[in-house]
Amino acid sequence: MDKRTKITSILRQIAEKPIDPAPDESLFESGLLDSFSIQDLMNALETEFGISIPDNDRRPMKFDSIERIEAYLKSRS
Repeated sequence: MDKRTKITSILRQIAEKPIDPAPDESLFESGLLDSFSIQDLMNALETEFGISIPDNDRRPMKFDSIERIEAYLKSRS
């Protein structure tokens, strides 16, 4: 399973519905994420990809779209 598929799967689990956002779609503007669910997303990303997201990176804009999440994960590897 590639990163994008894993990220989409995580988002589906958090949203608790079968979503398929476009890679550049704002996850906040679309209502898929909010200030509470972003923490769940970051925790799931840490677990799935074996990373640690430092406090200074825990800004919603870094995780606003699938493309931004992919870029962040690439910068952490």
